[in-house]
Amino acid sequence: MAGVQLDMPTLTADLKTELAETARKLRVHVIKSLTKAGCGHPGGSLGMADIFAALYFGGFVRHDPANPSWSGRDRVVLSNGHICPILYAALAQRGYFPVEWLDSLRQLDAHLQGHPAMHKTPGVEMSTGSLGHGISAATGMALALRADKGDQHVYCLTGDGELEEGLCWEAFMAAAHYKLDNLTFIIDRNDAQIDGRTTDVMNIDPLDKKLEAFGMHVVAADGHRFESIFDALNKARANKGKPTAIIASTIMGKGVSYMEKEGYKWHGKTPGAEQAAIALKELGA
Repeated sequence: MAGVQLDMPTLTADLKTELAETARKLRVHVIKSLTKAGCGHPGGSLGMADIFAALYFGGFVRHDPANPSWSGRDRVVLSNGHICPILYAALAQRGYFPVEWLDSLRQLDAHLQGHPAMHKTPGVEMSTGSLGHGISAATGMALALRADKGDQHVYCLTGDGELEEGLCWEAFMAAAHYKLDNLTFIIDRNDAQIDGRTTDVMNIDPLDKKLEAFGMHVVAADGHRFESIFDALNKARANKGKPTAIIASTIMGKGVSYMEKEGYKWHGKTPGAEQAAIALKELGA
């Protein structure tokens, strides 16, 4: 329900079924919008569909689609802004704007740009795309909300390839220094970026140990199992005294067999008409 958030959402059997169907719909939106646009980033968008479904439809984010600027809302910042197709799909499905807007992705003067634009798209908290900047902005938001004595939570989504930017670690260090327990980072750990596997291009392992050394409360999650996602998000909400980093293991292109098989090659390549037809069939569209 708009404007309502459960403190510790519970995953019932019925809710799990609903979330699985919602995630399927979000993936269908991603394929359709990117195919029409002819460019964009399908791999990471599909891989994060289950987490976006849990956040926006599972009761974790306190928000009001009818009033996107409501001061009491939680903040969701997509730092790896190139996977905005999944953010747009979730916002549209949640009622922030008409689903028909998804057909205008990446078009000139459209509301849905190739990277999130806060002044163009309802529900977008921060204009992102320059990797690392969203993490810093989310840290500033959490600090400001605490200074205002608010109880809002900030969720910042980021990718493991993004963490090769030094700016990210400066923000992590600041978040821990200020003990921002109202801040949760969700890291898309798909071991993929535009040039290859992160372990090959610039290895960030052991990621959990590094985050702990920077003062984070670290939680591991399976980014495609709602039980694991709910457990991780509830642990983040219950954590006190330090920010939380959820390392969510995901599969690039989840739900589309040929994308899952080829991994990082689908970081920034959109499917053609025949490939899209195969993807939509596999997704039950």
